[in-house]
Amino acid sequence: MSDQAVALLPDWLVPVCPEGRVLEAHAVIIRRDRIEAIVPADRLETDFANVEVRRLSHCALIPGLINVHTHAAMSLMRGLADDLPLMEWLQKHIWPAEQRWVSPEFVRAGSELAIAEMLAGGTTCFNDLYFFPDVTAATAMRAGMRAVVGMPIINLPTAWAENEDEYFSRGLQVHQELLSEPLVSTAFAPHAPYTVSDQAFERMGELAEEMDVPIHLHLLETRGEIEDSRKQFGKHPLDRLDGLGLLGPRLLAVHMTQLDQGDMDRIARAGVSVAHCPASNLKLASGICPVAELDRRDVNVAIGTDGAASNNTLDMFAEMRLAALLAKGASGDPEAIPAQRALSMATIHAARALGLDERIGSIEVGKQADLVAVDLSDLESQPVHHVISQLVYACHRRQVSSVWVAGEPVLSNGQLTRLDPAAISDQVRQWQRRLARTDAEANS
Repeated sequence: MSDQAVALLPDWLVPVCPEGRVLEAHAVIIRRDRIEAIVPADRLETDFANVEVRRLSHCALIPGLINVHTHAAMSLMRGLADDLPLMEWLQKHIWPAEQRWVSPEFVRAGSELAIAEMLAGGTTCFNDLYFFPDVTAATAMRAGMRAVVGMPIINLPTAWAENEDEYFSRGLQVHQELLSEPLVSTAFAPHAPYTVSDQAFERMGELAEEMDVPIHLHLLETRGEIEDSRKQFGKHPLDRLDGLGLLGPRLLAVHMTQLDQGDMDRIARAGVSVAHCPASNLKLASGICPVAELDRRDVNVAIGTDGAASNNTLDMFAEMRLAALLAKGASGDPEAIPAQRALSMATIHAARALGLDERIGSIEVGKQADLVAVDLSDLESQPVHHVISQLVYACHRRQVSSVWVAGEPVLSNGQLTRLDPAAISDQVRQWQRRLARTDAEANS
């Protein structure tokens, strides 16, 4: 990596912190992997005469978007089984396909497809929950993308592990192997309360404290989950997790569509972060996370797409817009989740949920140079009265023109620099034929 500093000079700079601020005629100076300075453009010639200036005409420069909940490899199942309730979707289509095909090769191909889609759409970091996290990590590193890979825990045998003890041992090995990697870190990734034992939850709670990592868990996703928990464990899922020591700031609770007022007060007091996946929840008719009420309680809410098998995209611009609009419609309050808060949920709130807010999530001096240039010259983005409103309510991902991760350009003028879309497409077509055949056989 060169020591030569580069000055990025957009028409608008949206640092996210403080929320809602937009700077014009300002440059971001990046050197190696970090943001060295943020200065008025008229200081470039005097204070940074030897810096290479890259003008980003008609662009807004924002922090890289952070997809706080994904199953990247499941991109190969995009459109495999649509318009179905969650458990039918899982039991009759997704799980049979996974039992037949999940392997390092499957995860490599699916993760590469997902990473290409995310980078091209302005996502610079993703938080993943899937099998073979070592393969996902290696794929992200080759692509130059930042990632948090989950150490999966589930009380079912899979191609990754046979039992909970093996899930722990293999996950901890991945964690050790990634300790020195600058772009990839780990989190515990228990599947859901109904597929993980008390003993495993207690063990990961202790280890998460020792290792200083988050716990990334599907929680309160469907109405039946609460009733089933009372039958299986004699407790509401939140009571069970609290008793096991997991209800705290390390917990990133995904979906959370089944919350009453007391539940919301409780997670606010505990400091739990929530991963809101509006498109996936709506498509599976799982429910609606009460984001406006959580936000009023100062709960840290971040945005994720879920996997492309249930969304069916990994488009964080679409997810931001939907999150803001859904909060307004569900709460009856047009002021709920304004555009600047939706952008925060996709950046600094997500970084905070992953324990990465000292490094990424906003454009601030000393942070990693994870940056995205969004071209606002398209007719549908004009006139630009309010930049952040345009980004959330009017922009689409194809307006992303350039992306940097740790100061390295991974998308330049709309073209991926480290991935080959044609080669990815060829490999995806091979998997498409296998998966379609398996699904047809499983449901014949």
